[in-house]
This record gives sequence, C-alpha cells and structure tokens, in this order.
Amino acid sequence: MASTEAKGKANEAKASPITFSLVAESPEFPKMEEQTLADWKKSDTFRESVRRSKEAKLPEFMFYDGPPFATGLPHYGHILAGTIKDIVTRYAHQTGHHVERRFGWDCHGLPVEHEIDKKLGIKTKEDVLEMGIARYNAECRSIVMRYSGAWRDIITRCGRWIDFDNDYKTLDTSFMESVWWVFKQMFDKNLVYRGFKVMPYSTACTTPLSNFETAQNYQEVRDPSVIVSFPLIKDGTTHLLAWTTTPWTLPSNLALCVNESFTYVKVKDTKTGNNYIMAKSRLDFLYRSSKKKEVEQKDTSGASAKKKKKKKKKKKAKGAEAEAKEEAKKEEQSKTEEKKKDTSKKEESTNATPYTILEEMTGKDLLGLEYVPLFDFFKDWREKSGAFRVVSDDYVTDGNGTGIVHQAPAFGEDDYRVCLKNDIIKRGEGLVCPVDDNGIYTDEVGPELKGKHVKGKGKDCADAIICRKLKDKGRLVLKEEYQHEYPFCWRSDTPLIYKAVPSWFVNVPSIKDKLVNNNKKTYWVPNAIKEGRFHNWLMDARDWAVSRNRYWGTPIPVWTSEDGKEVVVVGSISELEKLSGKTGITDLHRDNIDDITIPDPRGDKFPPLKRTTEVFDCWFESGSMPYGQLHYPFENKEGFEAKFPADFIAEGLDQTRGWFYTLMVISTALFDKPAFKNLIVNGLVLAADRKKMSKRLKNYPDPRKIIDTYGADALRLYLINSPVVRAKEFAFKEPGVKSVVKDVFLPWYHSMRFFIENARRYESQSGSSLKYEAKIQSKTTNKMDLWILERVNWLVQFIRDEMKAYHLYTVIPELVRFIGNLTNTYVRFNRDRMKGTDGNLEESLASLQTLYYVLLKLCRLMAPFTPFLVEFMFQSLKVGLDPNEREQSVHFLMIPDVDGTTDRAEEAQNAIETMVSVVDLGRSVRTDKSDVPLKTPIRKAIVVHSEEKFLSAVKDLSSYIKDQINAKEIVLSTDLKTYAVYNVLPDRRVLGKRLGRKMPSVYKGLVALKMEEIQKFRADGKISVEGEEISLEEVDLKLDLNPEVASKEMVGQSNGDVLVVLDLKMDRGLLSEGKARDVVQAVQSLRKAAKLNPLDKVDVFYKAVDADDEEIPLVDVIKENEDVFKTRLGTTFQPLESMPKDSKKIMESVTEVGKSKLTIVLVKKE
Repeated sequence: MASTEAKGKANEAKASPITFSLVAESPEFPKMEEQTLADWKKSDTFRESVRRSKEAKLPEFMFYDGPPFATGLPHYGHILAGTIKDIVTRYAHQTGHHVERRFGWDCHGLPVEHEIDKKLGIKTKEDVLEMGIARYNAECRSIVMRYSGAWRDIITRCGRWIDFDNDYKTLDTSFMESVWWVFKQMFDKNLVYRGFKVMPYSTACTTPLSNFETAQNYQEVRDPSVIVSFPLIKDGTTHLLAWTTTPWTLPSNLALCVNESFTYVKVKDTKTGNNYIMAKSRLDFLYRSSKKKEVEQKDTSGASAKKKKKKKKKKKAKGAEAEAKEEAKKEEQSKTEEKKKDTSKKEESTNATPYTILEEMTGKDLLGLEYVPLFDFFKDWREKSGAFRVVSDDYVTDGNGTGIVHQAPAFGEDDYRVCLKNDIIKRGEGLVCPVDDNGIYTDEVGPELKGKHVKGKGKDCADAIICRKLKDKGRLVLKEEYQHEYPFCWRSDTPLIYKAVPSWFVNVPSIKDKLVNNNKKTYWVPNAIKEGRFHNWLMDARDWAVSRNRYWGTPIPVWTSEDGKEVVVVGSISELEKLSGKTGITDLHRDNIDDITIPDPRGDKFPPLKRTTEVFDCWFESGSMPYGQLHYPFENKEGFEAKFPADFIAEGLDQTRGWFYTLMVISTALFDKPAFKNLIVNGLVLAADRKKMSKRLKNYPDPRKIIDTYGADALRLYLINSPVVRAKEFAFKEPGVKSVVKDVFLPWYHSMRFFIENARRYESQSGSSLKYEAKIQSKTTNKMDLWILERVNWLVQFIRDEMKAYHLYTVIPELVRFIGNLTNTYVRFNRDRMKGTDGNLEESLASLQTLYYVLLKLCRLMAPFTPFLVEFMFQSLKVGLDPNEREQSVHFLMIPDVDGTTDRAEEAQNAIETMVSVVDLGRSVRTDKSDVPLKTPIRKAIVVHSEEKFLSAVKDLSSYIKDQINAKEIVLSTDLKTYAVYNVLPDRRVLGKRLGRKMPSVYKGLVALKMEEIQKFRADGKISVEGEEISLEEVDLKLDLNPEVASKEMVGQSNGDVLVVLDLKMDRGLLSEGKARDVVQAVQSLRKAAKLNPLDKVDVFYKAVDADDEEIPLVDVIKENEDVFKTRLGTTFQPLESMPKDSKKIMESVTEVGKSKLTIVLVKKE
C-alpha cells in the first residue's frame, strides 16, 4: 500500500487527462429525452439501425402492427400497446434480428363515415345518394388522416421506433387489391356465400354488424315489457299470452312459438273473465302484480290512519255552527268509508283468487291453433303462407315470459329460423319487414306509425303508440318496465335492432376445427385468454357477415346478373380490366368502380353483370393486413411466404373478438396456419377512480402532461410494471409514475454520476486515463466486485429468459432490486474505495472499472425498456471505450451475454450476504440502542457466530464492516456461551394440536433448555423433551445478548443467526474524531453550495469560537485530526487570520459544531 500511495502522490504532478464530462446534479429527464429525440432525428438513428441489420442479413423477426383509426387522438391504451410493441421489437433487434416496423392506418368503415355523417348532418341512406357517393367518399378521404400528425408526435415522443413514412393504409389501392385476392381465395374454397340473415343492425349507420362488434358495447337500459293476448279463432274467449320487450316488433307478428315439452294451462282470469293459455310454471309471472296491489292497498290505508291521527291533534275549539257542519261532514265521510270498505272487501276477495285453472295441456297440444292477429296490416299472410298459428321449437324457455314467444321473422334470428322451418316464410322470398334501412316504419303499418323510429323514446314513440292501440283493443294484458343489458352500436352509441338483411358471409363453422387446432399452435401472454375466452369464442364460431351496406370501404368484388344466375368474383385489378374491357383502373373505391360492368357470359342478349353494392367490413380489411401491407401476392411473394406467420403481435383484450379473431379466421381459411406465433394481450387502463377514462369527465391526466413532467421512460416502466400487461384492468395513478423516477431513475442516474465524478478524480490523481476493462471479472479479486458482477450477470440471464417468454411485467421488479443492490450496497460500501480515500489507486481503479462495466452492461440490457435514459447514459459513458468501439447509439449494440460464472463469484455472493447481515445489525444497534452518533467512531464491534466459516467470510470483508458501522476494530468470536443466550419460544398452537394434554410439560421443558442443549438442538434440528421429539419448526429460537455482558456501553442485536455486540465506551480520541467528521460534513456542504466539482481544489480557512463548557475545543479537534481532513477533503485547515488579503474568496459560512461556532472560508487555490 505504501508504494501505491507514493505512486499516487508522484502522479499528482503529472498532466491529468480528464476523459469524462460532468453531468447535472439534478437531472431533468423530460428535457434529456427531448434532446435525445433531436439527436436521433438528426442522425436518423432508427433507420440506420434497420439499415445495418438488413445489410448484415440478420434473420427476420416479423411483427404486425394492428392498424388504429386516425380519426381520434391516442390515449393511454394506445401508449400501452405501443410500449409493449416497442419493447419487444427493440429487444428482437438487439438480439440479432432484422425487424421491419411499419405503422398501419385503418382508414375505412363506420368510424370515418360516422364523423362525416355528423359533419354534414346526414341521417339516411337517401341523403348520401342525393349528394353522390363520389362527394361522400371525398369527404371521408379528407379526414382519415386528420390526427395522423398528433399520433406521430405522441408515439415518437414515447420513444417508440416505428416507420411512419413507409406506413400502410387500408385505403391504398395496393392494400385493397390484396383484400380482393383474399376474398376470391375464400370464395373459390366455398367459404363465402350470400344469405338473408337476421343480424345485429345499426340504424344510425344503416349497416349490419358482426357478432364480435355487437359484443363490444352492452349497456343497462329500461325497456317496456308487455304481455299481449291472441284470441283463438275457434274460441274468442280464450287467448294465448305472449311476452316481449320489443313491442315495436308486434306489428310484424306472423306466429306464436311454444315448447312441446312444457306443461301449459288454460286459466280463467277472475278480473276479466277471459281464458288465458300460458306455461304453468310462469303463472306467478303474470299474477304477481295482484299480490303487489294488496301490499300497496295495506300501505295506503295505513298512511291514511296516520294522517287522521295528525288531524286530531290539530283540532281546535269551534263555534256551534261550525261544529254542526263538522258533524255533517263526518257523517258523509263515514258513509264514504263504508262504501270503500265494501269495495276493498270485494277487491280482496278478487285478489285472493285471481285465476282458476280450467285445463292442463302440453305444448304439443297447442300446435296448429290459429289466432286473431294483433293488427290487420299483414292479415293476407294467413292465406298466403299459413301465418298466425302456433308452432314449436326448443329455443323457447320458461326462464322468463309466459312460455309462448311471438314470432317476427324479420327481427329475430330464432324467429326467422322457426318460421322458415314451418313454411311461414320461404328462403329467398319477401319478408314482413315494415322498417326501412334507417329504422323508420314504412307506410305498411298505417299513418300513426309511419315515420316513427322503432327505438324512439317518449310518450309518442313507436312502443307507446303500439301499446295504446293494443290497450284500446283489449289485447294489452300487462305493461311494465324491464331493466336489462342491451347491445348498442360501438360507433354511434345508439341501440341496435335485429333485422333481416342480405349479406355476404364467411362460413366460419366449416373451419372451426382448424381454427381450434391453429390456436393451439400460438403462444399467448396470458395463456388463460388463449385457452379460455379465445378458445370459447372459436368453439362458438358463427358465420361472419363481412359486407356492409355502406360507401367508404373496399367494395365487395362480386358482379352478378340481374337474375342472380351468374356470379363473378374478381381477385385483382388486371382481372377486372380483362373482364370489363376498362383499362387504367387506379382506384378501387365505389365511386370509381360502381359503374364498371362485365358482359354476361351467356351472351349479348343478357344485360351486363353489375357489382353488388356492399363494401367490406373494416374488420375484414384489418384481418387481411398481413397480405395487404405487402401487396401480396402481387408483390413480395417470396418474402412474405418466408416470414409468415408473424413472430409477434400485441393489442388490447377487446381484440380477442376483433383483430385476433379476424387474423386467425382469414389465415386459417387461406393457409391453414395461424397468422401469428406470439401474442401479448393487454388489459384496460382505467382512471384513478377505476372508472373508464372519459374526456368529458376529465378523470385522467393528459398523457402529454405526464410525459412533460416525468418523462416517457417513466410512463413506459409504470405501465409495463402493472397488471394491465397481464390482460387485467389497471387504475392509472400519477403518483405511480413519479415513484418510478424516485425509486428507479434517480438512484440509477446518481450511480452513473458518482462513477463519473470519481473517474475524473482518479484520472486527476493518477495522471492516467480510466479505460473500460471488458475482462474485469477475471481480473478483480475483491469479493464485492465479484458479487456485483455476478448480480448483473444474473439480471442478464433473468431478462433473457423472461423476454423469451414475453413476460415484460417481471423485468421491472428485478431491475428495481438490482438498482438497490448497486446503489445501496455496492456503491455505498465502496464509496471511499472508489474515491481513493486511503490513497490506494489500484483498488480505486478496480472498483471504478467494475462499476463502469456494470453501468455499460445495464445500458445495453435496459435499452428496449428505457430507450432515452440509457442513451443519455451511454453517450456520457462511451468516451472511456476504445474509439473503435464507441457506437453512435446504444441501440446499435446487442443485448449483453452472460459472462461465465466463477467459483469465486459464488463464494462472493455468500460472503456479501453475510457482510450485509452484519452491517444491518450493527447500524440497527447504533440507530435504535445507542446515543452515540453514527459519525462518531466506536471502539469495537464483536461478531458472534457458532461457525468459523461464517466468521471467515466476515473477516475477509471486515474493512467494509468497520467503515459502515464506523468501528475501529472488528472482533470475531464463536464464544456463544459468553456473549449470547438462546431463548426458546415454543409454538403453543402447533404443539398443542399434536401433543394435547402433554403440551404444558413439554413447553416447560423446552423453555428450561440450557445453552449447550439449545446449540445441539440447532445443529441436529430436533430434540427429545419429556419423551417427545420436537423439531425446530415447532419452536422459535431467539438469540439475544447475554444479560451478564449487556450494559449501557455494551449493546447488541441478533437476527437469530448472528449476534453483533458494540462496545460504546467513549474516550477523547473517539469523540474528537467524531467532531472532525462533523467539520468535514460542514466543508462538503459549503463546497456543494458553491457548486464546486470534486476536482476543484480550494484552501480552507477557519475560525473557531468555542462554548465555555465545550468538552473538546474545536481548535484541538482540527489540530488532532489533520489526517482525517487530508484524507476526506484533500487539504488541511488554516487559521482565518493567516488568509492573505488578496485571496479569491469563493464562499463563507458559519455553522454550529456541537456547542461551538465554526466559520469556514473557501478560497481559490492558486
């Protein structure tokens, strides 16, 4: 050590090459990020990284980006999904892959059209046709990229690397042509058909919706619930009763449906005298109202009695005339009350037996019964198709209603099927459907209903008018309100109806087995969504309606003859040009191709084929994006086929029935493959109150404000360290983002800042440059160095394993744990060593190189997660690398590999754990059981343990322990008998359950064990007491300081394994050194206030004014501890009176040290 000190002093005179530049003491992460963004933009860093990987011909990692609509602004859900995608694709790139990252835009469909409808006040299909499809589509085109700039801004600001300039749009002709090809392939495989089907229908958007669209927006509503009577033709006094919550469908009724297996009854209604037929099990549903009335009548009479009592209390003295009038009034009231009582008795009699069962029958007995229709609008359908009769089907349940269901085949999926089965309607022929595309009644149902919307509200709405008409006819038996879940349009937020519409369908059930099998080939995080929700959705797969009766979308490429006998499906532009004879087709939107006709293959005598008017559902387009984005198969055929399926996709939980489903259906139909291999499903980000985030309610902070306050990296880590990455709901709370800065970024940043300051100090003291040492793990012998190197190695392996499993959410807890190890253990314990406080520059260099190695490795490892912070750190640190290894960006470097673990590293791991436990105990004693300040050294610390191996590990690291506890000496001892006592605390509950009545005697025997017996008990793990074998698991052994040793000056603490005893006896030397450390602290605080960096050399002048009762004068403290000041401050103290008059004073302060006052003056060193 002496030679090292001499060498260090000799080098002080040399020129000091300073490699590293200082960084700010208080970092402003958002500003740092903005500067990094500017640097990336200037150097085109993202494209350069892609160019390099492509040029190196690295294996492709295929990623599909689900296309959002640009008609709205991005929110936390988009930022979350974007962060997940960015982390995974960055990681793929930095593990040796070429990753194309193209942004995509969903440009067609209802979201765009709905905006235009609101803008132009469009209400009906006729409004669109009147203005012209060309103009309408031009309006749509004008807004599809309205917020694209805002999207690009926020996504880029969040650090996501994705190509916006080479994006794909579903409105591009190349994309639309690929969609045509997809459809033709499915058509040629007999997977597509045109059908007339009852489907969820949006009257606001005048288009049917698919089942998964319908499932996106259910709301609680209150609808009218009615029971309606249908008199039998053969017996006008007997009525069939049917229940419905959609009275608006009643004018279209064509049949009643029963379940053949149910028991039905004919009852005589006491009140009306009519005979009613309904399911026996549902009688209480109808007649529960009479019981309710009885309760209401009792409540009412009770309330009247209370009112009478109150009136009696208020009665005042009146004159004779007034009293006479009062008596007459009472008599009249008495007569009225008598009449009410008679009426009440009659009602009670009626309510007691509201019905009489006349007859029981099965549902089968009711088949074929004819009834009188509710209205005459479609009465000719009786003769036309045998309507207005009873049919049967198993879908009828007795869980609600009357066990008889009214059938309106145009407005119910089951209704349509049942009426078709019973020949009431014919496939391909007309339906009773007096409702137009906008949900408005036509004139088929008379002037009162004509022009009314079927789902209108208010006193004059359709439901109200129908109920009034039925009441007037004596057909309304019961009317009340019914609260239930009802589907709403996901785009217009208006109630859906079920309506029979012609549509193009994909026959998904025919490939269900393939879908289920392909799902098994995919990997999902979390897996429960794959095996639960998604699997169940596939198992219940229904035909998928892919056409929409709209305008702004990819047109269905089907041309048909007028008689429907000729159908041509076109799969490309060239095919359309060849078939139609029209050339130069560059746009496939409706306004450009609706007028194109194809000659009828049967000859000129037949009119030409015209295109069907529908467009594709935008979900069909997004499900076709793997092909559309590459214009497959017209371009990039080999490239696509070589990298399909995609390696990775990610979106929210709502896409389980959306994009994930359409991708799987189309890829299975085309290639019998899944479209993706790996998938991360994220949950929903809620407001702090766990409600849905709402712009109207303003119940969440603006994402841009969060980023501008804390930085994008903090937001990224906060989101991926939450349950939302495991498809669960998550309440966003701003303090959570702040805690990431406080608990992760600041400690991490300051460990780098500490390194830079002390690297500069080392270079100044040694005259040598500090260079990166890649082989530090094999060169250092220090156990703490080996330990932190092993910890970073473990972190590398952990992150590699977890990222291979796409477990993003496990990374951050381990990063936080590692940052704690780095800052609270390694940096804290090696602070003086790195500073070279003792003059040992070799040890200073070893520790600095270790920290340098760890920091650089951490930068590379965390680059996908915190791209901004690690870029800033790397740019600050890379100056110590060999010029040939100084990459332009950390994102050009690969994720580090795990260096070989050595036996020394494993030994170091155990040793450090031992040391930390001893230090924690020692500091705990000093904090909780000692009045001696931590800055004041103590005489010695005694570490007591039964094993020499443990004490040997302590001995090797005793210098660290002395420093952390601030003890002059560490004494090691195995003498438990002298220093320690064991207290045995038996577990009464466990022993009592096993030993029963014998427990008290065993308990006493355990408590009375001697020290030697307890030590043997610990070693053997068991002991025999009172004839019973007791295990260590049944007791708690508490190790304490022996009371015979304990005193005010000898205090100790144990963790049950090791005992640390501190000798707190003070002498003048210890107290003086403690005060000296207070003086050092005062000087360091003044240097900080003067904003001096560690290399700024100053002279220190002082003036001490001691209190009369000061035990050790400050002047003596300063004289006695010159070595402390030289070691800690690099200078000695000089009396203030000796300061030259021309000195350049930097800063002066007066501070209290103990009871005395100390004036400190910092002077620039000449």
